[in-house]
Amino acid sequence: MTGVCCVHGVYRGSCARLGAAVAGIGRGLCGGGQPVDAFVDELDLGEAGFRRSRPKATGRPGYNPADMLKLYLYGYLNRVRSSRRLEAEATRNLELIWLLRGLRPDYKTIADFRRDNRGAFKAVFRAFVVLCRRFDLFGRELLAVDGTRLKAVNNPGRNFSRDKLTRYMAAADERIAGYLAELDAIDRGEDGQGPDRRKALAAKIAHVRKRRQVQAAMLEQLNASGESQISLTDPDARAMVSGQKTVVGYNAQVAVDAKHKLIVEQHVTNAATDMGLLAVTAGAAREALGVERIDAVADMGYYKGEDIEACEANGITPYVARPERGSAVANGRFPKERFAYDPEADAYRCPGGQLLDTRYRSVTNGHVSIQYSSPAACAACTIRARCTGGRWRRINRWENEAVLERMARRLAARPGILDVRRETVEHPFGSIKQWMNQGAFLMRGLEKVRGEFSLTALAYNLRRAITLVGTPGLIQAVTA
Repeated sequence: MTGVCCVHGVYRGSCARLGAAVAGIGRGLCGGGQPVDAFVDELDLGEAGFRRSRPKATGRPGYNPADMLKLYLYGYLNRVRSSRRLEAEATRNLELIWLLRGLRPDYKTIADFRRDNRGAFKAVFRAFVVLCRRFDLFGRELLAVDGTRLKAVNNPGRNFSRDKLTRYMAAADERIAGYLAELDAIDRGEDGQGPDRRKALAAKIAHVRKRRQVQAAMLEQLNASGESQISLTDPDARAMVSGQKTVVGYNAQVAVDAKHKLIVEQHVTNAATDMGLLAVTAGAAREALGVERIDAVADMGYYKGEDIEACEANGITPYVARPERGSAVANGRFPKERFAYDPEADAYRCPGGQLLDTRYRSVTNGHVSIQYSSPAACAACTIRARCTGGRWRRINRWENEAVLERMARRLAARPGILDVRRETVEHPFGSIKQWMNQGAFLMRGLEKVRGEFSLTALAYNLRRAITLVGTPGLIQAVTA
């Protein structure tokens, strides 16, 4: 046993035995190694956008991007995302040693690969969607669209809005005023404090003023940029509501096919709400599935007239629950749904039976609406207190509200579709956050986070496909 093998880092006499043992492991992989190996080997990584996919003729070639991609996919499949942990697994996990053929990249090489190729992971995700489509794993009839908030690498204490900065600066001014008043009392000899107290107060005032200057500079930066927030650790992260709490993170959007709960389309944004994201998400999913028309269901967070109209124009039949908004609902008065629109008269019939036919046109940020009212009818109405707190009730109607009325009729005809949405789209989110333990991002910056979530969504689809068709079936589909 003389000499050392340059590949495995063991004695040559042991290398053959290790190779035989690892080959035996390779024939019975249980962590998804075989499907990962087969899938990546069939990809054109240069076309997908991976750097250094074709090594130069001069010098020692670097790691093959295919091997690094296999490492990451295996890691994400098995709840290992850290570059340092992946480095450790590559030296001790026989399944991964088989997959990498004994390669042992260091953690910095592993981390650099994910950072440098962040834009290429989306293409790999879409390639697997094409594979699933070829294997008939998509129903291509109904999509469930939803978003979830995932934490960023940014502590909430290092995220600031205009209101937050204004409050902090006002509190700093109040503290400085208190310290100055105490200094004046010392000068007058009213509190019996000595020079040590004066020196401590001077240090406190200097510290608070310095911090206030930093806050004032951030507020000035916010006003100049037009942004609503500033995050110091991850500049692209934003504070957003998640359940009953506020997190600093990103909004991950997915479109899930209802047949087997596979993700068809995914992207990450730092928009705090889902409003306006339905058409772009469902539209990309429809194109990926290669269908002319498809149904898409989403929760009330996506309820926006222009977005729903865009869905209908792009071959998507939307089903979105209408939220109960407005001051009338908050005050327990008649909601807008109690007012029936008469298209022939172009007027509304109120719960009291009166016709609201006085119309005013208004335009707000390009949104055109018509306001319907009848001051005379409201003046003589006996149930006015249940309708409005003012002199008369006004009903606003979007100029294309017929789009929303058509959708309301569709929802009434398929009341169970909202339950289908919940059980469809919550499956990947539950799996990603709980089973895969990926409730937070490891990288900073929107583009890097998008690449990271593409790996997450691909790993979910891989695991789901293995569950549905088994490892031999998936390998057969890849190599067919």
